[in-house]
Amino acid sequence: MTRFILRRVGLSLITLAIILVIVTLIPNIAPGDPARKIAGGTASPERLMDVRESLGLDDSVVEQLTGLAESVFTLDFGDAFTKPGESVVGLVRAALWRSTKLVVFSLLLVLPLSIAGGMVAAYKKDTWIDRTIVNIGLALSSIPEFVAGVIFLTVLAVPIDFFKVGADAPAGSSALTQIQHLLGPAIVVLTVYFGYIARVTRAGTITALESDYARTAFMKGISTRTVFRRHVFRNALQPTVAVIGTQLGYLFGGMVGLEIVFNYPGLGKLIFNAAQDADYPLLRGGVLIVAIIYMLATLTADLVIAWMNPRARVMTEGAT
Repeated sequence: MTRFILRRVGLSLITLAIILVIVTLIPNIAPGDPARKIAGGTASPERLMDVRESLGLDDSVVEQLTGLAESVFTLDFGDAFTKPGESVVGLVRAALWRSTKLVVFSLLLVLPLSIAGGMVAAYKKDTWIDRTIVNIGLALSSIPEFVAGVIFLTVLAVPIDFFKVGADAPAGSSALTQIQHLLGPAIVVLTVYFGYIARVTRAGTITALESDYARTAFMKGISTRTVFRRHVFRNALQPTVAVIGTQLGYLFGGMVGLEIVFNYPGLGKLIFNAAQDADYPLLRGGVLIVAIIYMLATLTADLVIAWMNPRARVMTEGAT
């Protein structure tokens, strides 16, 4: 097991190193002069030199990469160009906290319903219940999240006072008020992800139900609830855990359209605005945070799957 963990951590670090190289090259390969974009067309030569020095554009690529790697370990990316006096870490931390609230609340809504829907569809395989769940999931998952967000605002948020148009609750709001504001984007995430997670869960559950150990348990007269709890549940959810691990990074940094529709200042919107404003320190910090989240999420998913699958544990323990 130790060797398995070390191998996964090593692969994650290699991925992080590749992302560091890509992020370092962004200002160097971007069209035009990044310093001119940031400072403005009428900036003085002295101002341009200051910006180039702040970005490290006069340094070699190796020196820029080393400096960026040091910034990751020290969590010091300097100040944002578009917001003088405010550190990149402070801006990213605030946006990350807001995105974390949205992601956690959305997953608390999405996962139970999607997993339950997938398992019911598998247990009722080839019946009208199965076809209804699968077809509804396929139809909903084909809708982009920003389109689903606009539909939600038009159909529910505008005519019904309970649902809020904006997802960002006022400062000092109670937990219930924050949940009420986050309910809209969470429902949209449920709409988009229900079909995907339910189909993956359904496939894993069917495989588990058709296995020899599940058939033997049913032949012994064990109740369906006990078979699911003892034999099916853990094995059926392994593909679902893998999907959740790969999607967490997107939920944190990729739902730009949804955050714009609900005017929610999350991490995705922060990265989008930084890219628009050519704020490279803020862009680097945001992208690297999303990369680290993705790396930790996939690593955690791999470890959970290894814990859930006895064969994986035996193989990894035998290899050490």
